[in-house]
Amino acid sequence: MVLLVLVAALSKAEPEGLVMCRRRGGPEYPQLAKDGDIILGGIFSFHSSWQNRELNYTQSPPPLQCTSLNFRAFQFTQAMLFAIEEINNSTSLLPGVSLGYKIYDSCGSIARGVRVALALANGNQETSTEGSGCSRPAQVQAIMGEDSSSPSMATATVLGPFHIPMISHFATCGCLSDKVKYPSFFRTIPSDRYQSRALAQLVKHFGWTWVGAIRTNDDYGNNGMATFIETAEQLGICLEYSVAFFRTDPEEKLQRVIESIKTSKSKVIVAFLSFLDLDLLVRQFALYNLTGYQWVGSEGWIIDSYIARVDAHHILNGAIGLSIAKAHVTGLGEFILDVRPLKSAGIDSSMFTEFWQALFDCRFRQGESSESETGQSQRECTGRENLSGLQNIFTDLSLMAIFNNVYKGVLAVAHALHNVWGCGETCGNKTQKCNSDLHMSDISTKEGEEVYFNEKGDVTAKYDIINWQPKEDGSVEFVTVGLYDASLPADRQLTINNSSLVWTQNAKLVPVSVCSDSCPPGTRKAVQKGKPVCCYDCIQCAEGEISNNTDSVTCDQCHPEFWTNKKRDVCEKKEIEFLSYEEIMGVLLTAVSLLGTCMTSIVAFIFFRYKKTPIVRANNSELSFLLLFSLALCFLCSLTFIGRPSEWSCMLRHTAFGITFVLCISCVLGKTIVVLMAFRATLPASNVMKWFGPPQQRLTVVSFTFVQALICTLWLVLSPPFPIKNLTTYKEKIILECDVGSVIGFWAVLGYIGLLSLLCFVLAFLARKLPDNFNEAKFITFSMLIFCAVWITFIPAYVSSPGKFTVAVEIFAILASSFGLLFCIFAPKCYIILMKPEKNTKKLMMGKM
Repeated sequence: MVLLVLVAALSKAEPEGLVMCRRRGGPEYPQLAKDGDIILGGIFSFHSSWQNRELNYTQSPPPLQCTSLNFRAFQFTQAMLFAIEEINNSTSLLPGVSLGYKIYDSCGSIARGVRVALALANGNQETSTEGSGCSRPAQVQAIMGEDSSSPSMATATVLGPFHIPMISHFATCGCLSDKVKYPSFFRTIPSDRYQSRALAQLVKHFGWTWVGAIRTNDDYGNNGMATFIETAEQLGICLEYSVAFFRTDPEEKLQRVIESIKTSKSKVIVAFLSFLDLDLLVRQFALYNLTGYQWVGSEGWIIDSYIARVDAHHILNGAIGLSIAKAHVTGLGEFILDVRPLKSAGIDSSMFTEFWQALFDCRFRQGESSESETGQSQRECTGRENLSGLQNIFTDLSLMAIFNNVYKGVLAVAHALHNVWGCGETCGNKTQKCNSDLHMSDISTKEGEEVYFNEKGDVTAKYDIINWQPKEDGSVEFVTVGLYDASLPADRQLTINNSSLVWTQNAKLVPVSVCSDSCPPGTRKAVQKGKPVCCYDCIQCAEGEISNNTDSVTCDQCHPEFWTNKKRDVCEKKEIEFLSYEEIMGVLLTAVSLLGTCMTSIVAFIFFRYKKTPIVRANNSELSFLLLFSLALCFLCSLTFIGRPSEWSCMLRHTAFGITFVLCISCVLGKTIVVLMAFRATLPASNVMKWFGPPQQRLTVVSFTFVQALICTLWLVLSPPFPIKNLTTYKEKIILECDVGSVIGFWAVLGYIGLLSLLCFVLAFLARKLPDNFNEAKFITFSMLIFCAVWITFIPAYVSSPGKFTVAVEIFAILASSFGLLFCIFAPKCYIILMKPEKNTKKLMMGKM
């Protein structure tokens, strides 16, 4: 029933055939306005907050009651008015066209910002019947504002379908670069995507890997911090905590933020905050006496003199951060401090009164009382107060770079309108509505600064790096200590003068903020279980591995020929080990070898000197001399095992050893056979000795030796021994040794020697009971027993001995067996020849025959 009545009422209200659009809600009037051929809109937060009210939903909500006057918005407004006045006075830019403006107060409220944006687009007419479908041109050609990211996102979303350009001077959220969502949004301040990456690089530059993060709980803080965290993770930076709050949050939430900071170990705080939110936080820090933190700030507060003044406890001293590059616009500073344009701009009386009273700390007479809300008496305002000598936020021009952004935004709109309308001496149809075709274009200001908008509506990112340095009077100086230019290559984007920096609590050394101390060279980082990668233990590198850098994640394997030092930070060349003539063992073995050679030579000389004596003649002097010669070679061949192995020495040592020992054993075997055959020849009708005379003895020795020479030749041809570097026996040493090449060849040589030795031992054992005076078989038996015992024990000792001791064992076996043959066979004879010549007679030799 109610619906039918409503339809009937609407049908009666509109004439037949006429489409009528009605405004919903009450009108919104600008705080500042001026007529012109072209109207520009402005949305600034003249107030930073508002009173919360409980709505009963039974009647329309009352207008928003704004609180907390914000002088910064008045400065931004003055910058906009300065640019409009300069363009109106220009003869080259939009000649013959006057710019007007309508500027609204958004009170920092997103809802109110959207409402005044629609008022700028539609006007305040009660009804509209222009065109079809209730469509008509917008009331303004472009809108300047807003002051921050979240309101800008909401406003740009509303204005996007109408293609009304919106140019912000202070909205930095990277999300606003999305031209799909915000097709008509532009800004004259760089995107936070650049600033967040720059802050991460700044933190990395000073070696801070364990930091805390605080952000404003809006799109500016959340998006900026998200990009910072993403970049920080790529650079190896960890966040101990990341907390958010907004200035209108309950006090309990701010207390939780303070508690998170108090319980943390990190000494660096990255603050992505607006100056209004930081104001509350600094007061809480002072209340809890939280000092000693190194602050890293965003452009939202790093050069804000208001924050520097309210920081009475110097909590932020030494802070470092990014600010918009410094700028200068001739005449802008003087214009901002001239408040007369504000009064003549149609500002409503209540707001101007509030502004004037706050600016000069006075009150206009109202009735009989001139007391403030706090009950304190204030001086009376005259309306003729002068700004000279006044110190407050409005007179502080430290944000000239932001004021310049407002100026550049208005200038960009004027240039775009100039280009669209094709202005010559005077612009064409000044009533032409062209906002749907308006595009930003590249411009150059009167100071020579170029303004370029990329395809996302952003400008090139350049930041000054600011350091808060205390002065003698207790105030703070914002000192530029570096530069960040995103247009340069990555390795040259960040430039900092470290020598001019002052840190928290006036320290001269860079603060340390890490979860774990740096791992020195020789160790590697091992992440602690359940903790971020910045928290780790330092583990010493394993043997054979090094790390020569601080905070190495892994240890590098040394080359096989190198080994680690004690600190495990350098690969040192391994000690090369081989049995040399310079070391004691090598000297002793050489001396023993030469001694054996000399003793063999002496025995040979004795035998030669007494070669006609019965004992020499009876023991087959020819085989004896050949045996002594082979023993001398055996002693000398041991020298080939000493010294640095080479290709020739490796082949010589094994083949010489094999052939000389076979020659030696062949001689001993020949003597043994001669003994046996000699006694067999004494039997009646025996004719054995004619088959084993001197020629047959020589042939036996040559034949046995030839077999060994043939084995050695095949060994050398097919797979000869060769020098190698043994890297496995000792980890810290390189053993130079000879690889036998063919294992079969090596054991064939040794096996053949062993076979002959065993045969010789058996034959000598059989002849051991022949007549004593003539028989040397017992000495040969004993010598072969020593020989076999030495070489049987040699095998396990050879296999188990490490490094150069393997060679020493082989030399010892050669010398021991050679001395065994020399002493057992020739010592008794030399004793008789030299000490018992009376026994060296033919009669005595034949006594038992």
